[in-house]
Amino acid sequence: QDILVISFLSSLWHLIDMAAVFPANQVIVVGGGLAGMSAANQVVELGGRTLLLDKSSFCGGNSTKATSGINGAGTKTQKSKSIPDTADIFVADTLKGGAKKPELAKVLCVNSAADVDWLVDKFDLDLSLVARLGGHSQPRTHRGKERFPGMTITYALIQMLEKVAEKTHRARIVTKAEVFKLLQNGRNVVGCEYRKAGKVVKE
Repeated sequence: QDILVISFLSSLWHLIDMAAVFPANQVIVVGGGLAGMSAANQVVELGGRTLLLDKSSFCGGNSTKATSGINGAGTKTQKSKSIPDTADIFVADTLKGGAKKPELAKVLCVNSAADVDWLVDKFDLDLSLVARLGGHSQPRTHRGKERFPGMTITYALIQMLEKVAEKTHRARIVTKAEVFKLLQNGRNVVGCEYRKAGKVVKE
């Protein structure tokens, strides 16, 4: 998939609701692609601590291979170009394109503007070019002048989290860590176990 469509803000709001019920001093994020890095950076931004685990030797995942851009409807960039796009139009396009889960499609589309604007404002990313791609009735695929926008976006988030990890105790990044078990307290997930260098680590 060339087009990045993520909903890290909605995931974070759910995470915050859970934390209010099950207090914890650390959030574990599994996977260091764009979604995982977005979640980890949001946790740190809101004052929490995070541990990010990735099974590869370096973070980035498939997100770095995206060549088209990231979709957003109602973004600041679109408004500056007088593009009359809205979340409702995005939802309609997505459902027309064959989305099988309307509720999920709505979450992704409604949060898309805030997601794109967050990337621009927080990470100083250039997403000033907007194109209309297949299946879209409005120009809403954002990118900068770089050839591989997925790589540019994801690496910006990786670098930010790495800086936090280097300077504070609020973030840790562990690569070559294969998560194989979730630890539960009743129905609630409270941690995980992962393999690294032949050893099993529990968090």
